[in-house]
Parts: sequence; structure tokens; C-alpha cells
Amino acid sequence: MSVLIIAEHDNTSVKGATLNTVTAALACGGDVHVLIAGSNAAAAAAAAAQITGVAKVLHADAPGFAHGLAENVTAQVLALAAGYSHIVFPATASGKNIAPRVAAKLDVGQISDVTKVISADTFERPIYAGNAIATVQSLDATKVLTVRTTGFDPAAATGGSAAVEVLTAVADAGKSSFLGSEIAKNDRPELTAAKIIVSGGRALGSAEKFNEVMVPLADKLGAALGASRAAVDAGYAPNDWQVGQTGKIVAPQLYVAAGISGAIQHLAGMKDSKVIVAINKDEEAPIFSVADYGLVADLFVAVPELVKAL
Repeated sequence: MSVLIIAEHDNTSVKGATLNTVTAALACGGDVHVLIAGSNAAAAAAAAAQITGVAKVLHADAPGFAHGLAENVTAQVLALAAGYSHIVFPATASGKNIAPRVAAKLDVGQISDVTKVISADTFERPIYAGNAIATVQSLDATKVLTVRTTGFDPAAATGGSAAVEVLTAVADAGKSSFLGSEIAKNDRPELTAAKIIVSGGRALGSAEKFNEVMVPLADKLGAALGASRAAVDAGYAPNDWQVGQTGKIVAPQLYVAAGISGAIQHLAGMKDSKVIVAINKDEEAPIFSVADYGLVADLFVAVPELVKAL
């Protein structure tokens, strides 16, 4: 029994989500193989070979894989699927795009957002915005999984010595093409990879106040900036800062929530953080139920004082 991981990479390096996925794959049992489907991606394949726990790296190189188009990557995965008991993706935008296509073509059920591997055929996943945990057993010959990366510690990026096998890439499916991208540039850490996150909520009142109060704290801590859905919907913060069930799932070492009441959908996105600090003037706010440290105070007073103290 072998497990195939579909790596997320930029053709040069392997993204952090893949490291967490390796840990989940190891829990399934058997050898762990990593597929690097890219264009001029030898560096990414070499990086994957260094990950502790990886037994083999499969490197498929073709122009059609340059931007990770789902149709082309799916075809490459299907060409390999017969040799694996499990096909595992990180539950990222890319993984969620490709995994359902693979499951449908294999005519098997997909198990999404796995947070724990109980055995080779039994897994845990959150439901109802994380308020309940479902235990799911699959009888399918091939298990197609997406892994919620915050549920698993990352495997070591170095220390491994896997062999790299070069594959014959499948032909371009010709069903889609990459036209371009508009990527927001940010000097701060990426939200899903940040070790410290400072998030603001609707209580900040405006985009100006959000920047005036939260940015200095994030600067002091070297943190990424996040926001509740209410703050994003109100226009206080951009969409890519949203933390929650319908935003980004994060689990940093430190999560500071200021002016966030703690609606279920927000808690689902950050409650796995190692240390949670909440600042809210409402002592009944749900955020305090998951906070390690809570401060009942006016954030417009407390946060500037915290910045001065730092």
C-alpha cells in the first residue's frame, strides 16, 4: 500500500501545506510518494526529495503544468492512480480544485478536510463549522482525501533522501489555458503560513480605524493581518484577510483578536491556534470561550497601550 501526495509548489520550492500533508499521509501507512507536476520544476522535485518521510518523488515536467491547471494535473494523477491506495491533497484552493475531479473520474467518494487519521480507512473531519467531528470510514479501493493542514504538524523540510523518478508527462488536455494573474503584493507574512496573526473585527468601525489601530500592533509583532467576515463585508479589510469557515483556516502560534465577537464561522477558522488572545469590551462575547487570555476592555484604548508596552 502506497500513498500519493499531490504537492503544492511554485516550480522552485514546495509550499508549506505539502509538509503538513506528508504528516497526514504517513499516518495512513505505507510508502509516501510525492508528485511534482510542473514546468522546469527540477528544483521543486529536489526540495520534495529532502522532506523527511518521503520515499519517492515523481517528477512530471511539461509546459501544461506550469500554472497547475486542474485539468492537466488531474490527468497526470489519474495516470498514476492505479498504483496507490490513497491520493492525498492539501485542502487549499488548488487541492480543492483538483481532488473532486480525481474522485469523480475514479468513481469514489472524496473525504474532505481530514483533521485526523485514525486508520488507513477511517478519518475524522469537522462538520457544522467545526462544532462537531464526524468519523468517516471509506470502503473505496482508492481513498481520495483533502487534508486540513492546521490539523497536522509539518514534516521536516530537510533530512530526507528520496529518489526522484522522472515520468512521461501526459498530454495537455487543451481544455483550459492560463491567461494571467493579479497577485496582491504584501510585505507581511502570508496569512495561512504566519506564526503570528493580528485580526480585527467590525467593532473597529471603519477602514481608517482598522489601519490606525491594528497595523501598528501587527508591525510590532511582525504579524500577518487578518479580519472577521463582518469587517471584510463592511469594507474595513480586503477579502484575502478574512479568517473563518468562508475565509482562510489558520493555526498560528499566536492569534490576537481585537473587536471580534467570535461568531461560529470565525471560530472555525482560528480555534486551532496555539495561543489565542482576545480583546473585547463585551465580557459575554463567544471569542472568550476559546481564548487562552482575554481582556475585557475598549480596544481603542487597550491596543495602543499594548503597542506602547511592546
